[in-house]
Amino acid sequence: MDFLRPVGWEDALAAKAEHPEAVPIAGGTDIMVEINFDHRRPRYLLDLNRVSELYEWSVGPESVALGASVPYAHVMAHLRTELPGLALASHTVASPQIRNRGGVGGNLGTASPAGDAHPALLAAGAEVEVESVRGSRRIPIDAFYTGVKRNALEADELIKTVHIQKADGPQQFSKVGTRNAMVIAVCAFGLALHPTTRTVRTGIGSAAPTPVRAKDAETFLTAVLDEGGFWESRQPLPASAARQFAALAAGACNPIDDVRGTAGYRRHAVGVMARRQLAWTWERYRADDGRGTRRTAEGAA
Repeated sequence: MDFLRPVGWEDALAAKAEHPEAVPIAGGTDIMVEINFDHRRPRYLLDLNRVSELYEWSVGPESVALGASVPYAHVMAHLRTELPGLALASHTVASPQIRNRGGVGGNLGTASPAGDAHPALLAAGAEVEVESVRGSRRIPIDAFYTGVKRNALEADELIKTVHIQKADGPQQFSKVGTRNAMVIAVCAFGLALHPTTRTVRTGIGSAAPTPVRAKDAETFLTAVLDEGGFWESRQPLPASAARQFAALAAGACNPIDDVRGTAGYRRHAVGVMARRQLAWTWERYRADDGRGTRRTAEGAA
């Protein structure tokens, strides 16, 4: 196994063009496990740790540009206001050591349906910027996952930046596991309310061959909020709407039975998480006075 160590982004692209089969490694939290257990033996490893561009992030007027190797710990510390869903997901990633090493680029590169970042990125509506010596392009997150542990990258492309819209409403994330830490998700769910566009987005992890959205649930809830005038009134949602949203979210799953859980359990758990997250996000939205501040009990309607 040959180890390639580019010193900058252009060098990394050149190395990937010369050796398209080279497997990128930055945090190493996925690929090193596969190598250590002899599940994978790539001919080349492309070490991206010295590529400083991948560790940069910036907050613009409407979105965050997050370098592929920005650690989850940085998202938790610096971007929980702009990216609350991803910050919550980052909290659930393994151990502090791994949160200090791993980043969203690794999750996207491996495209495992159990990756913790995927539901939050789907719910937020991210775009993945990829580049090669031929040029760069942006892939909408909905088109990024193409199969089990497969993504839309061409052989000579590397993930550079993930562009994520700044939250304009409440976001949530939760996952089910056999314990509270150092665990692969049995299933996961993310939810984001987007009051500016009057839309709802979701993300489901580890309950289908790829990370997916619960699009029927989104369509249903968007219609309920619009037709009932809830965006403006901020009134409590009917319990029947929450139950139907949860049922549609569970119906979006296409899980399997494995050592971590049965298909039936995964569907049930996704429905429970969807119902709970809707309650949490809607209460947060109701508590917001529309100017980004929390209403006090005295000032609340």
